[in-house]
Amino acid sequence: MKEEFEKLAASGKIRAADVDTLVQLATEGFCMHKSWGFGQIKTVDVVLGKMSVDFDGRPGHAIDLAFAPKILAPIAKDHIEARKATDMDGLKEMAALHHDEVIKVIVDSYGNLATTDKVKDVLVPDVVEADDYKKWWETARREMKKGGHFKVPTKKTEAIGYQSEDIPLQERLLRDFTGARGLKARLPIAVDLGKSAGDLDDKAATADVTLTKLNEEINSHARTQPALALEAVMVRDDLAQALGAEVTEGSPAESAVWAGEPKLSEIIPAMPVARQHRALESYQGTTENWPQDFLNLITQVPARLVGDCVTLLSEGGHKDEFKEELNSLINHHGATGELLLWLAKEKSGDYAALLTPEAFGAMLSAIERETSDEKRASKLRDFLLTDAKFFDLITSGVDVEVVKDVVRAIQMSTCFEGMDKRSVLGKIVKAHPEIQSFITHGDKDKEEKKSVDSSLIVSWDSLERKKNDLEELMQKRIPANSKEIEIAREYGDLRENAEFKAAKEQQKVLMALQAEWESDIDRARGINYADADTSTANVGTRVTVTNLTNNEREEYSLMGAWDGDPDNNRISYLTPLGQAIFGSEPGAEVEVQLGDETRRMRVDSIAPLAS
Repeated sequence: MKEEFEKLAASGKIRAADVDTLVQLATEGFCMHKSWGFGQIKTVDVVLGKMSVDFDGRPGHAIDLAFAPKILAPIAKDHIEARKATDMDGLKEMAALHHDEVIKVIVDSYGNLATTDKVKDVLVPDVVEADDYKKWWETARREMKKGGHFKVPTKKTEAIGYQSEDIPLQERLLRDFTGARGLKARLPIAVDLGKSAGDLDDKAATADVTLTKLNEEINSHARTQPALALEAVMVRDDLAQALGAEVTEGSPAESAVWAGEPKLSEIIPAMPVARQHRALESYQGTTENWPQDFLNLITQVPARLVGDCVTLLSEGGHKDEFKEELNSLINHHGATGELLLWLAKEKSGDYAALLTPEAFGAMLSAIERETSDEKRASKLRDFLLTDAKFFDLITSGVDVEVVKDVVRAIQMSTCFEGMDKRSVLGKIVKAHPEIQSFITHGDKDKEEKKSVDSSLIVSWDSLERKKNDLEELMQKRIPANSKEIEIAREYGDLRENAEFKAAKEQQKVLMALQAEWESDIDRARGINYADADTSTANVGTRVTVTNLTNNEREEYSLMGAWDGDPDNNRISYLTPLGQAIFGSEPGAEVEVQLGDETRRMRVDSIAPLAS
C-alpha cells in the first residue's frame, strides 16, 4: 500500500513523513492508542482517507489517515498484545509450560518498559488468573535465573534484561554481586545467591568471593550505618550456611555492630521486617539491661514489633514487668496508638485483663494526640470501627454507669464523626441494650438542633444518585483497593514498596470519601421541587433579581445542595449567592461578597421552576 499512501501524500491529504508509519499500521494490522490502549486495524480505505480500528469498548472506530500517525503507534504481529488478540489459547499453553518464553515475548514487546509490574499487567487476568499469579511468577523467576539469558532485577521498577549469550547462573550472579554499587545493592544479590546455592557449579569459589567482600563492607558500615551492617551480617551468615562454608574467625559479628551503642529504636524499625525479630534476639545477648530497653522500645515502634518485644520479654521471665509498665502507661494516657493497637488485637491473650474502659479512654487520647500523623491515628481508629468484639469485651461485667461513661467519652470525642460515631455507639448498644434510651434521650436535643443547622436540602433524584455512588464506592472501589493492597503487600519490603504506599494512600482517600458521603446522606433531606413554597426564595424556585450597581436584571434557579449548574444560572442554595437570596421575599435587598466584589441586589419576583 505504500504507493497509494505516497499518492495521498503527493496530493497533500497526508504528510509525507507519515507514509512509513501508515504502511506499518496497514501491514502489521495492530496498534497502541495513547489513551485507549491496544487496537486491531480492521480496514484501511485510501479513497475515503480513513481506517477502522477495534479498541476495547470501541469497535469499528473510524480514524482519519492524516490523524492516525499522531495518536497510533504500530506494533508487530508478534507483540504480546497482538498475540493475545489472535492466539490466546497458544499464549495460555506457553504460560503453563514455558514461563520464561512468555517473559521473552513481553521483553521483546516492551523493551525497557518490561518491568515485573508490566509482566503482571500484561498477563493478569487474560493469560494467568490473578489467584494463580504469585505462584506462577515464582516459577518464572526460577526458570529465568536458571537459564543464562535473563537478568532479573531486584526492584520491580527496573526492566527485565535479556541477552542472547547464555551466561551460566554462577557467573551471572557473581558478576552482578561484584558490580553492585554499595552494600545495600549487594545484599539482595547475596540473598539470591543463597537461594540458588543448589544450582551453582562451584560453591567454594562463590563463598570465597562473596563472604570476603561482605566482611569488608560490614566493617566499614558498622558505625555509620549500623542497621544496614546488622542486616549484612545476617545475610552473610545465611549465605555461608547455604554454601556450606564457615565464617572465618575474626569476621564481624552482630555483637560488633551493637558494640557501637546505636539507638535500639532507630536500628530495629530500619531493618527489613523479616529480620527484625532476629535483630531483637541478637540485642538480648549484648547487655543485661535488655528488658528495660525493650520496655522503652514498646512506645516507639509499630504494633507488630511491640508483639516481638512482648514475646521475648515473656520468654525471658519479664511478663510481670511488662504488665506493670503497660498498666502505668494506660493509666497516665502515655501509651501510643501502636502499643494500644497491639493490646486491642491481643484481646484473647495473657493481657486481656488490661482491656478495660480505662484502656479505651487511653485509646481515644492516643488517637487525638496522634491526629497530625494520620497514618498512625487511623490504624487504631479503623480497628475500633471494624472489630466486632472489642466494645463487648471492654464493657463486659462492668456497671451500667461505667458503660454510660464510655458512651459520653465517645460522644464528646473528635475521634469519630458522623456514621463512624453511630457505628461505635451501635456496637455498645448491641452489647448493652439497656443504654439505648440513655443515648436516645441524651442525643435528642442535639439531633433536633443538628437537623435544623446542618441538614442538606437535596432533590430526590440527586439523593438517589449519591446513594448509588456510595454503593459503588463500598461494593466495588474499596474492595478493589483492598485487593490491590494485598497484592502489593506480597511484593516484599513495605518501606520501598511504591505500589503498597500508593494503594494505602488511595485507601485513605476512599475511606475519607466514604465517611463524607455517608455523613452527607445522613444529613440529606429530600424534597420535590414542584412542591416549593414561592412566598420566599426557596430551593426549587426561580428568582429574578436586579443588580443595584448596574440596574441589570438577572435570573437564578435556586437548587438543592447537589444540583448546582452555575453555567446555566442554576445555583446551589449553599453557595454564597444562594445563601444571600435564600429565604428572601420579593422587594427585599440583599448583599453578597463575590471575591473582591460586594454585590447588592433586589429580589423582584419568585416563581416555581417549572413555570
